[in-house]
Amino acid sequence: MLTAGCCAVVALAFLVPLALVLGDRARDEAIADAARRSALVTGALAVSTDPKVIERAVTASGGDPATRPVVHGLGGGTATGRAAAADLDQARAERRSLVVDVAGGAARLDPVVLGDRVAVVEVFVPDAALGGGSRWLLLAGVAVVLVGAAVLVVDRVATRTVDATRGLVHGALAIGDGDLGARVEPSGPRELAEAGHAFNRMAERLVAARADERELVADLSHRLRTPLTALRLDAEALDPDDTSMGTFSEAELDRRRGIRRIRQAIATLEGEVDVLIKTTRKAVTHDTGPAMCDVSEVVRDRMVFWSALAGDQNRPHRVIGAHLRIPAPVPRAELAAALDAVIGNVFRYTPQGTAFEVAVSRRDGYVAIRIDDAGPGIANPDRALRRGASDQGSTGLGLDIAKRVALQANGSVSIDRAQLGGASVVMLLADPEATPRPVNRFGLVGRMAREAREQKGAGRRWPRQRNGR
Repeated sequence: MLTAGCCAVVALAFLVPLALVLGDRARDEAIADAARRSALVTGALAVSTDPKVIERAVTASGGDPATRPVVHGLGGGTATGRAAAADLDQARAERRSLVVDVAGGAARLDPVVLGDRVAVVEVFVPDAALGGGSRWLLLAGVAVVLVGAAVLVVDRVATRTVDATRGLVHGALAIGDGDLGARVEPSGPRELAEAGHAFNRMAERLVAARADERELVADLSHRLRTPLTALRLDAEALDPDDTSMGTFSEAELDRRRGIRRIRQAIATLEGEVDVLIKTTRKAVTHDTGPAMCDVSEVVRDRMVFWSALAGDQNRPHRVIGAHLRIPAPVPRAELAAALDAVIGNVFRYTPQGTAFEVAVSRRDGYVAIRIDDAGPGIANPDRALRRGASDQGSTGLGLDIAKRVALQANGSVSIDRAQLGGASVVMLLADPEATPRPVNRFGLVGRMAREAREQKGAGRRWPRQRNGR
């Protein structure tokens, strides 16, 4: 359409003036032919006014009988012509040739002085001879042909360009979706073909960079095994493998429990390092789809560890809603790492004895994991959710881990004020068994937080728990 419009404008800009020029030229030629035929009759009149001589001269002028010259003012009757009487009188008075417009064309009037009178020779020129509508139809046909040819040529070129561009778009979308093996077939104009080659080189470099990154992470993870092994051996040396607990004092029992928790933490960390090494060494093409896990099971499992530490620090705590199976589209290890990051912040940034709770709920197409505490809260939630930003002197990656896990499950992370007085971190994960609805920070998250506060009620007393009991 753009090409057709541009070509039509160009055609009008050139063909309209051309039509006018051709029209003027055709009119001049027709009037000149009329003057030639009129000259035959005026020449005969100069010799004789005999009607027979004049008739022979008119016949000799040729042309269509309807357009042959007519002589006015010879007497013997009124000549039949097309010119008006006023035009004839003007030609006689001025005694010069005139070209006047008449019905169906134009007429050339040539006066001839015959003694005491003036005769007028009229030659009619029809519109067809003047180059009327036929000229415009011809040029309109030429314009249509030119515009159609231009559109056809440009359409062929544009088709190649559009196909090449769509190939680049599809390749870019595939790369964005994680398919690093996607390539494009360079085609189209030279610039787009070069863009296709550049896209393929970029994809190859991405694959190489991804492989180098995985190997680097795997190597770094492998290097952690040595200090972990040393820690495990030192922990085993601190406490013999003795299960009898009744012959020791309370302080010795607490020390042995602490050593066993250290062993358990080291064993867990060694397992996570092994999983990290295996995961990072997988090729990109062997990556599987999103894994599934049971949120309730992960929460219960991690709270076994955190409950023991909470008991040592006299932190009242409880778990809500983790008794039913609730699936979520995230790997178990990543969800556990996100929970450890958020709960670890509670232990790290709140005083000992500060209460906290972990609640799991499922509604409106989302699974919500809420971690509330009775600490000082988070002054700047937006800054806390930015990667690497921390006001407490840490790496600032804890909440970012939780946010990445939530985004992986098509969810989000929100920070609000908890009913306990501290921070309330809510992780939303898309429920694979329901259709999620759009949420925002003040929509579903806010409603869940309000409902949780209503369930707890104002001024509720927290039971002191120790070692998860």
